[in-house]
Amino acid sequence: METTPRRPAPRYPETRKDSTVDDYFGTPVADPYRWLEDDNSEETKAWVAAQNRVTEEWLSGIPSRAAFRKRLEGLSNFEKYGLPVARGARRFWRHNPGLLDQALLMVADVDGPERVLFDPNAASAAGKPRALNLWSASPDGSLVALALAEAGSDWTTVRVIEADSGRDTGDELRWIKNSGVSWKGDGSGFYYSRFDPPAPGAALTAPNKTRRLFFHRVGADQAADELVYERPDQPEWFLGCQVSEDGDWLMIWASHGTRPGNRLWTKDLRVADAPIVPLVETMDAIHRPIGNSGETFYILTNRGAPRNRVVAVERSRPEEGAWREIIAEGPGRDVLDSASLLGGRLLCSWLRDVASALTLHESDGRTVATIPLPGLGSVGEAEGRASEREAFFSFSSWNRPPTVYRLDTATADVSVWREPRVEFPFDTIVVEREFYASKDGTRVPIFLVHRKDLARDGRNPARLYGYGGFNISMTPAFAASLLPWLERGGLYAVACIRGGGEYGAEWNEAGKLDRKQNVFDDFIAAAEWLVSEGWTSSARLAIEGGSNGGLLVGACMTQRPELFAAAVPAVGVMDMLRFHKFTVGWAWTSDYGSCETKEGFDTLMRYSPLHNLKAGVAYPATLVLTGDHDDRVVPAHSHKFTATLQERHRGNAPVLTRIETDAGHGMGKPLSKLVAESADKLAFLADALGLEA
Repeated sequence: METTPRRPAPRYPETRKDSTVDDYFGTPVADPYRWLEDDNSEETKAWVAAQNRVTEEWLSGIPSRAAFRKRLEGLSNFEKYGLPVARGARRFWRHNPGLLDQALLMVADVDGPERVLFDPNAASAAGKPRALNLWSASPDGSLVALALAEAGSDWTTVRVIEADSGRDTGDELRWIKNSGVSWKGDGSGFYYSRFDPPAPGAALTAPNKTRRLFFHRVGADQAADELVYERPDQPEWFLGCQVSEDGDWLMIWASHGTRPGNRLWTKDLRVADAPIVPLVETMDAIHRPIGNSGETFYILTNRGAPRNRVVAVERSRPEEGAWREIIAEGPGRDVLDSASLLGGRLLCSWLRDVASALTLHESDGRTVATIPLPGLGSVGEAEGRASEREAFFSFSSWNRPPTVYRLDTATADVSVWREPRVEFPFDTIVVEREFYASKDGTRVPIFLVHRKDLARDGRNPARLYGYGGFNISMTPAFAASLLPWLERGGLYAVACIRGGGEYGAEWNEAGKLDRKQNVFDDFIAAAEWLVSEGWTSSARLAIEGGSNGGLLVGACMTQRPELFAAAVPAVGVMDMLRFHKFTVGWAWTSDYGSCETKEGFDTLMRYSPLHNLKAGVAYPATLVLTGDHDDRVVPAHSHKFTATLQERHRGNAPVLTRIETDAGHGMGKPLSKLVAESADKLAFLADALGLEA
């Protein structure tokens, strides 16, 4: 719904159209902006620069922009902590003392002084911003492998440093993407996965297939790395591995793209040239290894339990009939979100109507304790060792900055290890959980975050966020970028729609393939519920989402343009006919299907955001966000959607795109870029929805 414009629509750059037409099962589909897929062309670069100039001119005319930027810088200036990891006689953790672009990697001898081990804030050798995507310390804590990403790309380069001196050993491993680093028990090297190098100039767009597992010995050249496992007959398998805590076993898993299921194998590292032995040979369910006790392996699985359970599998008798159930599937709609083997006990994190609960169990499943939590919020992954009683976990919510807690697994006592101090009156903000009925009657949870004194008079500027895919749950999470919106009287809502993992495998399956429309119906119903319940009106309602959530926003704004006043699709999958042709897009056919079949084409064309924009329609004010180094959802999705929307939209509501340079899908984005982007988004939404300064 277009509100009364405060100023005329901007004058958009001219975007060349060509005559590209594809034939899908006898249906011609024009793709006049195909040339924008070439991220290396000078014409594309000039288009990006021209669009950014228009967006900057529009945003600079919003009086609240500078105030939002200043407020966000102040609210972001607090200490941020990662979970401590104990290796040998040392602890390692991330720490940002305030406004550093990237968190520091810290180290301390147990009960000794802390010091900075690695600072990723210096630019790369190419002058690009870099991020420490992950790190892994050797079992004795003497060496640390660092996975460094440049300019927001998912590609990482792994280096190794000494924990005593911080000296670089000279090891350099390339063409690694979304891979863990797992050290061998003797610390001589580590296991990881990598792809073959892409063709020159195609690193950000070429399909990523045929992942292989390798062992790297510290001090050796990458070319000498030992090939551990490969499946050239299955180029679409994602391979990963992990060394058991006792150092005896290499656990290897394979999944088909992003399908929520995997196989498991084990390799005895105590025996030279030991074979790789199957533990679970089916890929139609999740089998997530938790840990082991000798040749007994604990696995979190949804086989026989759509909302997950923990089983013990004997390596000598891996058949399903011999599995022992340790933690049963929860009651009602409870989901066993994760489980960790800590101090000889199992710490289980549950989702109960999408809010976390923690329980501690003996290794045979007997309940020891329920761990108290401070409210509606989320528990992050726990950190600790099966052989040590000290463990750590984090808890956060929209009105609770992430706090790290220490858990004594022997006594179940909990204490604060690190708690950030944010200068904000959190006692004025409330987090509520409500439920609404979707189009087909399905009961869907929704979180509402707002000031306690907010009136339900139908006039509140409101932001509705969603995701709805890939078994990912939208749980409460702290974001300093929300606070300026909340303190000015804005409402923030998160709809926990189908396609995610909020209620387990069945909830996920209900939002996939030819059932994807359920996801959009759930989100649209959330918007209608917010209006009918008096929280807001269509004239003051915006929708937001990123990645698969960007697809969600694109689909909903094309299906119900009159329902929303503004839309912010970020790094979204917008071209449902060509997503599978770039980087890891082929893997998403598990959720979306493929246009390479007639049935898949018909389904995708019904909701593909790019192909459902109609000429002469008044669409909401739109700010499309992407990054020029996004090699997960390539920026061509956003570029083609922007160009088409600018061409076909009727009215004065602006259609803008903000294309961040030297940035990607979002992982590792520098804090300064996050603050600038958040300020621009806040200013855009405040202007579109009439949020008072």
